Amino acid sequence: MIIESIVLAIFVLSLGGALFILARKIPVLNTLPQNGSVGIKKHRIISDVENKIKELSVFFKKQIFLHKFLSWVKVMTLKIETKIDVLLHKIRKKSQQIDKESKDKK
Repeated sequence: MIIESIVLAIFVLSLGGALFILARKIPVLNTLPQNGSVGIKKHRIISDVENKIKELSVFFKKQIFLHKFLSWVKVMTLKIETKIDVLLHKIRKKSQQIDKESKDKK
């Protein structure tokens, strides 16, 4: 019970101290601009980095990477399918020639 009283006292004193500091700083906080800018000009490097980050976020939001990857996979699949089709035609042609030769021999 003594420990709980000590913890409660520390909590109350901490809360009171935080409220006291906040009460003293409210006039200063009211003088700050509402939109968040403090009038300090951003450095060109910082604004360039922010623009790059925005472009990168748009890149991922629109899923451009996924679109490009899936398009590439589709193209590769079509190329492989075309090569397989050519090979199948060659095999069928050879098979027909062999069947034709075997019929001619009989």
